[in-house]
Amino acid sequence: MTGFARSGGEHGAYAWTWELKSVNGRGLDLRCRLPAGHDGLEQRVRAEAGQRFRRGNITINLQLQQSAGEGTVRVNEAVLAQLVAVMQDLETRIVAAPPRLDGLLALRGVMEIAEPAETEDERAAREGDMLASLDEALDGLVEARRAEGERLASVLAAQLAEIETLVTAAAGAAEAQPAALKARLHEQVRALLDEAPALPEDRLTQEVALLTVKADVREEIDRLGSHLTAARELLAAGGEAGRRLDFLAQEFNREANTLCAKSAGPELTAIGLELKAVIDRLREQTQNIE
Repeated sequence: MTGFARSGGEHGAYAWTWELKSVNGRGLDLRCRLPAGHDGLEQRVRAEAGQRFRRGNITINLQLQQSAGEGTVRVNEAVLAQLVAVMQDLETRIVAAPPRLDGLLALRGVMEIAEPAETEDERAAREGDMLASLDEALDGLVEARRAEGERLASVLAAQLAEIETLVTAAAGAAEAQPAALKARLHEQVRALLDEAPALPEDRLTQEVALLTVKADVREEIDRLGSHLTAARELLAAGGEAGRRLDFLAQEFNREANTLCAKSAGPELTAIGLELKAVIDRLREQTQNIE
């Protein structure tokens, strides 16, 4: 299921933003993108997300900014000492004006600004606030996916109604199969025997009966009706129905394949093919829901 959620917060000199994105997936795939130095949060992030979601490719991104604090300016004595030693050595070999103080201080590494250090307690408090903010974002993503699920429910209901209409039509077309089989067998026998004696009517009836048994699709029609009932009950119950609906869609497709294989006429074949097309659309949607 698709969805997006964002939340943020501040603590001391830090500000952060959580961004969560979800796209369709048959299983649960969590991808965490955390700033350097915050890898220790990943286990908690995955645990919190895993409690709420069962399906979907979910990306959890944390952006962290640190405001400019009142840092302490200090001179890197070691680097400065090395520079002075180099200058003293060069003075014995090169005639040049002595370096200015501002020039020395402008060299990289001589001047350093030390940011105020964050204590362990301060870091723990900040990470606690960050995880609380993550909970808000996760709840927002749950709500976004729930809203999409409500929209998908109406789509699935319409597809199930279309399947029911086609199953009813298939049942009507199946009733005409014995007569169609008998007529086809008459034509085939007449073409084969030509002017030879006609096949006895009782023998012809036996052959038609055997063909009718092989082409009987009442069992498939009944199972399709049973699957329709089960699918509607799952939709009405709500909750985590995605995987079970996905399984039912596979069963729908199995029965539609058998119905097409047993078809003895173009009408039932056309209905079976249309049924398969609707079932394929149903399967695509079932993979989008929790």
